[in-house]
Amino acid sequence: MEIRPVRYDHPDAVALDELVQQEYVRRYGDGDMTPLDPEMFTPPHGTYLLAYEDGRPLATGGWRRQEDVAEGYAAGDAEIKRMFVVAQARGRGLARRILAALEADARAAGRTRMVLETGTEQPEAIALYTSSGYRMVTKFGYYRTYEQSRCMAKSLLTD
Repeated sequence: MEIRPVRYDHPDAVALDELVQQEYVRRYGDGDMTPLDPEMFTPPHGTYLLAYEDGRPLATGGWRRQEDVAEGYAAGDAEIKRMFVVAQARGRGLARRILAALEADARAAGRTRMVLETGTEQPEAIALYTSSGYRMVTKFGYYRTYEQSRCMAKSLLTD
């Protein structure tokens, strides 16, 4: 297993993004409408990771700098986007490995809090984040007014 940074518009990232959008449609009836741009995931503004095995992309996730107070973010926030593992590779700890790599990268970039938005129809995501130290917080971002939205955060500051 190899985890490596790629551009958000890399062909493998685009292919996995299409799969995650299909997953959102199945669970919520529509894809994620959050505006995203490849430059949001370019250091030092963020990073985008893919996990590969035998040359096949199996998992993805990225973080982007977010500090828009009007949308509920705080100075120092790094927002997780597009965490996803293909169906045939689930249950192998790939999401946890991507999450740990994203946290380490955001911390190294000087970010102080990791935030994310997920939804009620993704209980496995909520369980992953809760078991990784994330806690529910006041809603922020594009989906902050949606009933199914759940926002979580974790401090990246070390003791």
